[in-house]
Amino acid sequence: MAISAKSIRYAHDAATGVATITLNRPDRLNALTFEVYAELRDAFAALDTEPGVRAVVITGAGRAFCSGGDVEDIIGALFARDAAGLRDFTRMTCDLILNIRRCRRPVIAALNGTVAGAGAVIATACDFRIASDKAKIAYLFVRVGLSGADMGASWLLPRIVGLGRATELLMTGDFIDPQRAHEIGLYNRVVPVERVVAEATELAERLGRGPGPALAVTKKALEDEATMSLEAALRYEADAQAALMLHPHFREAYEAFVAKREVRFTP
Repeated sequence: MAISAKSIRYAHDAATGVATITLNRPDRLNALTFEVYAELRDAFAALDTEPGVRAVVITGAGRAFCSGGDVEDIIGALFARDAAGLRDFTRMTCDLILNIRRCRRPVIAALNGTVAGAGAVIATACDFRIASDKAKIAYLFVRVGLSGADMGASWLLPRIVGLGRATELLMTGDFIDPQRAHEIGLYNRVVPVERVVAEATELAERLGRGPGPALAVTKKALEDEATMSLEAALRYEADAQAALMLHPHFREAYEAFVAKREVRFTP
């Protein structure tokens, strides 16, 4: 897959099926530019169907995961835009989040350091967050006079940490340390900084060995059922599960159990 190496690095391990995206502006704490936003948006759109990819890891180079929008390259430039131009930008940032959520492959954020602003929302949109013990996090938008409801944060965050904690994080813009983020369920794991990418990659490899279609249905169901009644959710799950029972993975799991061997899910 052709992804520009100017602002992000892309690698794909064909043996494990793990694709790794690395934000690559360490001198700017991996702050986002218009170009980086567009590259990430397009990368996640492509990764949804990229052959051979079974799981995705996103991380940052250097001592930060992502410090948010670049003050010089984005924020200053936005003052020259009219209302339509500003909406074009905010819709592009939202398209990035939508593409992460629509990607049927599991997406794991390896948070190697500071996670702030738009970087925090990107991490929140991922399916898992493996954080280093240096990865403090803040949703900084109110500190620059903008709503905490940015890039889907007001939709995503309450579903992870609850309304009360999401309200506090989005309305104060305060940083919390990795241990607190883990306590409230925002981080799945906190590990030493030198282990964060390895831990995220190991999880990606494990998920990559799993039943891809079943994981994709699980990801979509977790999102879709949030707005359903119980009756609608039960119908949804009954239909989805019946369809998966026709998939070869279901028979493979059964035959592996009977033969007392390890299950082997094919891509």
